[in-house]
Amino acid sequence: MIEKALTSADVEFVTTLHGDESASFHVLLQPRGNQADRLLRAIDDLALGELDEAAREGETPEGEQALDEGERALEVSLQALRAAGSEAEGRLIEDHPLDALKSLVEEVGADEVLVLTDPHYVEEFFHRDWASRARHKVGVPVLKLFSHSRT
Repeated sequence: MIEKALTSADVEFVTTLHGDESASFHVLLQPRGNQADRLLRAIDDLALGELDEAAREGETPEGEQALDEGERALEVSLQALRAAGSEAEGRLIEDHPLDALKSLVEEVGADEVLVLTDPHYVEEFFHRDWASRARHKVGVPVLKLFSHSRT
């Protein structure tokens, strides 16, 4: 589960996580354009000392524009995973990401879930981040990883 395009460092990290074992990836991406999360993202930016980023949270695309950017980010991520020699497929999710994750885990018989995200300090503090909530829902181990880039 991701929230933006994977960087080359992210791809290297997840594809080598289990050594030489082959892995296939089923990627879910939820575009960031949700107004309800804007305040939390701004607080996270402030906690990291990223004042300019906090001020730009209002520029985060929403609606159709967020979906277009999400589709591009998903395609870039899938191509990068495939270029690294992994099988990869994915889809955008707009609503109920944890329900979609649980369904996907059951559908493909996943061994584990990787949640690759930027730090979300407020949500993490209250255990409301995706990884914390997924651990109670999906029935397989959930590994939370931090993205190698905040952009």
